[in-house]
Amino acid sequence: MTRKHRGMAREETGTAANGRARPVADGHGRTHLDAAGEQTDGARTQMSSENPAWGGRMRTTGGAGSTGGTAPAHQTTVRRMNLALLLKNLLADGPRSRARLAEDTGLTKATVSSLVAELGERRLVSEGGIDRGNIGRPGRMVQIDTSVVRCMGLEINVDYVVAVITDLTGRVRYRRRLSVPLRDLGPARGLGEVADFARSSVQESGCAPEQVETLHVSVPGLIDVEAGVLSYAPNLHWRQVDVVHSLLGRLQWHHARVSVDNDANLGAMAEYTTGRSAGTRNLLYLVGDAGVGAGLMVDGRIVRGRMGFAGEVGHMPVGRPEKLCGCGRRGCWESAVGLAAVVDGVPGTAHAPGDLGSRLDKVERLAAAGDPQTLAVLTEVGVWLGRGAALLANVLDPEVIILGGHFAALQRYLGPAVRTEMRERVVAEPQTVRVEFSEFGSEAPALGAAHAGIDLLVGDPTLVAAR
Repeated sequence: MTRKHRGMAREETGTAANGRARPVADGHGRTHLDAAGEQTDGARTQMSSENPAWGGRMRTTGGAGSTGGTAPAHQTTVRRMNLALLLKNLLADGPRSRARLAEDTGLTKATVSSLVAELGERRLVSEGGIDRGNIGRPGRMVQIDTSVVRCMGLEINVDYVVAVITDLTGRVRYRRRLSVPLRDLGPARGLGEVADFARSSVQESGCAPEQVETLHVSVPGLIDVEAGVLSYAPNLHWRQVDVVHSLLGRLQWHHARVSVDNDANLGAMAEYTTGRSAGTRNLLYLVGDAGVGAGLMVDGRIVRGRMGFAGEVGHMPVGRPEKLCGCGRRGCWESAVGLAAVVDGVPGTAHAPGDLGSRLDKVERLAAAGDPQTLAVLTEVGVWLGRGAALLANVLDPEVIILGGHFAALQRYLGPAVRTEMRERVVAEPQTVRVEFSEFGSEAPALGAAHAGIDLLVGDPTLVAAR
């Protein structure tokens, strides 16, 4: 899989409670300076949202790249910003000579040579072939080094865990899914299983733990991102779990940056960076699994809300009022369209052996065989899904609504009812709100988690230690 750099959501670098850098909110563009502290050609080097080389606007906090508004930029900050600028240009436009990089960024050739040398020491770039396309002495091409640095995304869910490992370009080097009854195990034993899974996944992928520079974890629940704590996950039945510190203690990957975020937010990140609608600045991602959550991008930024808990759309009162939800309330949207609603409604699947995913496979087989009861259940789920999506479309006015998780797996059966409800209930012209099904299926949160790690390192290359 290749990484697309179109209007990418930027993540800046802050410091979490564990003292490690972690992603926080998007910021404003800055005019870059060369290593001597002189302003470069702003028309070419300013990272703005209007004509970005990388995609989005960026600033960093906690001493990780921000110039602090109008205050003079410190020399170290200037160099960090220019390292990021060079790396972003290489990711966006591919390998080039040092002379071409100087021309494209507005930096001096001497500055570019110095920056390339440092990025090489940090194993982020390497030298490629000879550039014979320009007049004058041929120069060596500079390219992203994909051989060393790895970013890992983990998804923790009710009865399974997913791992995705990528290189710095976003190419997936390893993927794995394992059924684990995490809800039954509880947080302490469950995170022990997750740590073992992460460790064995890295080993199976062929890389060393020291190569994993970032580990971002996806969890379906309310997340205190700054503290690295899961506040509440209704379907997991976990409360106040320090995910970041627990995994750090078990893995002992002291070099890695570890973070945790909501599964729908990270699914939105995957769609925004590499999906069919990559770069769409107003995007709503709906993930369907044991629960239902939303990741909302507005003007290229993830909307988190006052306490970081935005997106819990699964508990809107949309659905049959008598149906009990995992949160303890009745009539929640996820009680009508969540995966449990699907498998519980289809005869012979509610109590079948295996996790929800394996039971979903049986639902798909019954639907493909034309079983009338199964098709009736899926049509009703599609109706409620379309009604909730239409409500969100009227409130939020996104350009596209992307349906992931089991919604994507069942798109053949849910799609007609969803689109009918959207046509009938969206106040604006229906065709102005596109409805798509994710190409990533249930892998989107883990993939987005890996991409969040890439963003962190590209935004501040000094987080990767030099050799």
